[in-house]
Amino acid sequence: MKVVVAGASGFIGKALVIDLRGHGHEVSTLVRRSPASESEFQWHPERGELDPLALGDADAVISLSGAGVGDKRWNEAYRQVLVQSRVQPTTTIARALAELPAELRPQSFLSASAIGYYGDRGDEPLPESATGGAGFMADLVRRWEAATEAASAAGVRVVTLRTGLVLSRSGGLMKRLIPIFKMGAGGRLGSGRQYQPWITLADEIGAIRHILRTEQLQGPVNLVGPEPVRNAEFSAELARALHRPALLPAPAFGLRLVLGEFADEGVLLSQRVLPEKLIGSGYRFEHADLRSALAWAVAH
Repeated sequence: MKVVVAGASGFIGKALVIDLRGHGHEVSTLVRRSPASESEFQWHPERGELDPLALGDADAVISLSGAGVGDKRWNEAYRQVLVQSRVQPTTTIARALAELPAELRPQSFLSASAIGYYGDRGDEPLPESATGGAGFMADLVRRWEAATEAASAAGVRVVTLRTGLVLSRSGGLMKRLIPIFKMGAGGRLGSGRQYQPWITLADEIGAIRHILRTEQLQGPVNLVGPEPVRNAEFSAELARALHRPALLPAPAFGLRLVLGEFADEGVLLSQRVLPEKLIGSGYRFEHADLRSALAWAVAH
């Protein structure tokens, strides 16, 4: 399969490109700098610039572009960065796909998305059919997913990858949590009663590969593990995996002081998200329970 990947330099993108090539797929990447090889194509999504032929004759395009939601304290300027770094690249790719002649147009467009779509929902089970929630992230995800519409209108199979917390010591939130817990300074966040959807990096990549070859999957797909847990359980299991105590909870007011709006939109809200479409389409998780997932994540 010939696949074009945007966002290949990120935490998930790097692992995905290595995995796809390891499985024999031909992978090209979209880059903003000058191309360094024949497998790279330059684009400028902030200006909407992408030669449609960079996508031509591929079987699928995968977009993983987007600034990290927890990388900086949220303010008005960074909220704009979060929006633009997602909506502009997605719109640029979708329009380029629509401009291609049908005989050159890729069949599938897999676009990154997030479980932030569901908002703060307490204990409510949230399969893909659940309604959207309220808040900045929920609104952002709606705009992000809507940015794929030009591709859908052109007959491309579009899948939006609503991803939860991706577990790996190599990046994301875990890269910051593991050192804290290793020092014995970890614990639950806020009340700890909020559901915290998770998926290992191995299953994130495995699920994307499964979606590429499963043509009946389209629309939103929740990329989360099959056993959602509350944050208190997650924190206790992470401490156990690192052979450390989890005795120092982070109070909600302290998180709000440090993280700003991201505290309520990212780490304190509750989302009991379920991978209904993945399971229904036959995907088998490599790490189906939190204990095995964290044992893998602290080592990889």
